[in-house]
Amino acid sequence: MSASHFLQSTLDGAVTVDIEVQPGAKRQGLLGVNEWRGCVSVAVRAQAQKGKANNAVLHVLSTALDVPKNQLKIISGLTSRMKRIRIDSMQVAECAERFRVSLGEEE
Repeated sequence: MSASHFLQSTLDGAVTVDIEVQPGAKRQGLLGVNEWRGCVSVAVRAQAQKGKANNAVLHVLSTALDVPKNQLKIISGLTSRMKRIRIDSMQVAECAERFRVSLGEEE
């Protein structure tokens, strides 16, 4: 699937990514791209209560994309499994490449 389905560029030069969260999972990390929903699936061990899962999502994305956690922000879906995350100081092409590498996809 093309990264354009889940990554968008903002007018101020940031990137937004659509994700689907699976809280309370046995393992934590990027699971892959959900082609039907057009988003990246992220599993976290934390339960969806008191912002623990949201914090874990930001940690997983920070690690997978190799960006500081303070450059990530949940801009929609704070109480939903479907979220939109803003990534500052990164272009869409670079972000797509980092997702591809993190997910172990071939070119």
